[in-house]
Amino acid sequence: MELKVFEHARHINGYQHDFWKARELAKILEYSDYRNFLKVVDKAKTACINSGHDTKEHFVDITEPQKSRNQYWEVEWQTISDIVLSRYACYLIVQNADPSKEIVALGQSYFAIQTRKQEIQDQNLEDTKRVYLREEMKTHNKKLMSTAKEAGVHNYAWFNDAGYLWLYGLRSKQVQKVKWLNDADNLLDHIGSEELAANLFRATQTEAKIKREWVKGQEKADLTHFEVGKKVRKTIQDIWGTMPEKLPASDHIKEAKKRMGQQKKQKLR
Repeated sequence: MELKVFEHARHINGYQHDFWKARELAKILEYSDYRNFLKVVDKAKTACINSGHDTKEHFVDITEPQKSRNQYWEVEWQTISDIVLSRYACYLIVQNADPSKEIVALGQSYFAIQTRKQEIQDQNLEDTKRVYLREEMKTHNKKLMSTAKEAGVHNYAWFNDAGYLWLYGLRSKQVQKVKWLNDADNLLDHIGSEELAANLFRATQTEAKIKREWVKGQEKADLTHFEVGKKVRKTIQDIWGTMPEKLPASDHIKEAKKRMGQQKKQKLR
């Protein structure tokens, strides 16, 4: 039995993400009774929760029409239930399936390799986005501080905190404590691409608003930064996003650059 059997069962959705279907995977893993296979799926869901992942992102219940023939050989349609499985879901399933089956052992090898490949690809993509957005933050923070200076800001710590206060609901030092960072750490060097993008939007829109409305004075500039941070936070809430203070800290941006350098060297070999 070759690993290709799992590759042949792979589907690709409109977002170019691959997935498998539970009923097809059950047959491949030699479960003649689908109900017994669902017991394995339940164990996989528990493992998914214990690993800190949301089962709704990896196990999606669906119904599909199925054609059959009745006793008179007339075509009939019935609806059957199925489950759309992510690669990670499949990995957890084969880890909880009957280990005495040769096909299960093959499945463990296949999904372990594929999951690791995906982890590397995801890490590469995240590193690329982080490094790009961090450089953009450096550029636009300089522009923001220059604009703030022209507006009459003299206490840059207060001005900076005003933006953080509503974006995070916390002051900058409090954000660092929540993310288990040291006081000397630069927050922007330790956050992921999603959080960097929110901060970049805050910085660019605050700068634009100060210029557009001819904001003058420390108090009005602080209030402007405060209001923009509030709007950005509200937008995240409206789209059911994760609040920035709840997003995990990342390793230092230098590590992301190092990984990118290593990947580039490997491609040149």
